[in-house]
Amino acid sequence: MRWSNYLMPTLKEPPREAQTIAHKLMLRTGLVRKLASGIYEFLPAGFKCLKKIEGIIREEMNAAGGQELLLPTIQPKELWEKTGRWSAYGKELMRLKDRNDRDFCLGPTHEEVITALIGQEISSWRQLPLLVYQFQTKFRDELRPRFGLIRAREFYMKDAYSFDANETQAHDSYDKMLATYDRIFARMALKTIRVSGETGLIGGVMSHEFMVPCETGEDEIVMCPSCNWGSNVKILKEIPKTCPRCKSKQLKREKAIEVGHTFYLGTRYSAPMDAVFTDARGKAAPFIMGCYGIGVSRIIAAAIEQSSDKYGIIWTPSIAPFQVLISALEYEKPEVKKLADTLYQELLARNVETLLDDRLQTSIGVKFKDADLVGIPVRVNIGGRSFQEGHAEIRLRKTGNTEEVELSRTTASVLKALEVNGKI
Repeated sequence: MRWSNYLMPTLKEPPREAQTIAHKLMLRTGLVRKLASGIYEFLPAGFKCLKKIEGIIREEMNAAGGQELLLPTIQPKELWEKTGRWSAYGKELMRLKDRNDRDFCLGPTHEEVITALIGQEISSWRQLPLLVYQFQTKFRDELRPRFGLIRAREFYMKDAYSFDANETQAHDSYDKMLATYDRIFARMALKTIRVSGETGLIGGVMSHEFMVPCETGEDEIVMCPSCNWGSNVKILKEIPKTCPRCKSKQLKREKAIEVGHTFYLGTRYSAPMDAVFTDARGKAAPFIMGCYGIGVSRIIAAAIEQSSDKYGIIWTPSIAPFQVLISALEYEKPEVKKLADTLYQELLARNVETLLDDRLQTSIGVKFKDADLVGIPVRVNIGGRSFQEGHAEIRLRKTGNTEEVELSRTTASVLKALEVNGKI
């Protein structure tokens, strides 16, 4: 992609409303734009990040035996009344009426819908266990939308649901999802802490949250570095002075952003909705369920909070919108243009996602600042003094390390730099 016609408008200063690091940088780098309070538009680079995160999640969910489907956004009131959540959810539930005055809501979650579907389609224990998932836009009428994508009224999420025949099978499914989530976040190079969480309006008998530690997090967690025990402070009657598991006194309290949440539901939804199957004894039994959410759009903000500096974003390779940025510092010069265009085509031919900064009438200083701001992992500078001496500069955004390479070896050197950066 050529920057000159790519919709990625950068800003020198963030809008006044932006308070957190991620919110400021997402606006400054042209990843998103605000449409209304808590509602954001994804521009091309932001959408690429979103889809990369989605791709990683999809691969791991499929590897775990998940089957992807898509459920409706609009949900009828009758389903929610069966579980008592139509009234319990309160004003956060976005409600609407159709032309026949029937009540619906815009789904903040899909437990009722999936339970009704599986209750109709699965009839025997022989068809279990079952794991289904979707990627879907969710809606919650937040009282105070804030921090950009961290607390939005419209957000993009992966939600999964397991259906099992007995408690043993259900616990196996739950543990399998915990391990799957660990792999998902590891592939994104996102440092997360798994803690016990509150079940809230989803319900169930057990819950775990995957937290990204950062100073601007809305949640507070307490954890033990010795044995990895952890808990959301909200569910504790009082903060322990020693670890409940290993008795260590080195407990840490940190602010954090929740990016994933798992719930062991039991029969919380299947029983009131009469979603049953025939068990091995020939008797009707309610499904034992679990549900598993990941805030796909929220991960972008959490990743930036965790990996940025005073100059801008520091993308990890797996979720960066591009892998390589070619900064053609004097693109108007024929010799610079020729090399930059050749490198660009050679990298594209090798399936390397590359952005070519071919902007004219843009100073070298602005190109350098924009490069650090958008945070693409590997940057190639073509032009200036080094070019006159027969070299290109390759710079890793994460470490700041810069290497001069011979012009004839630029492509090979960039490919090597990509490999090195992926291991940092």
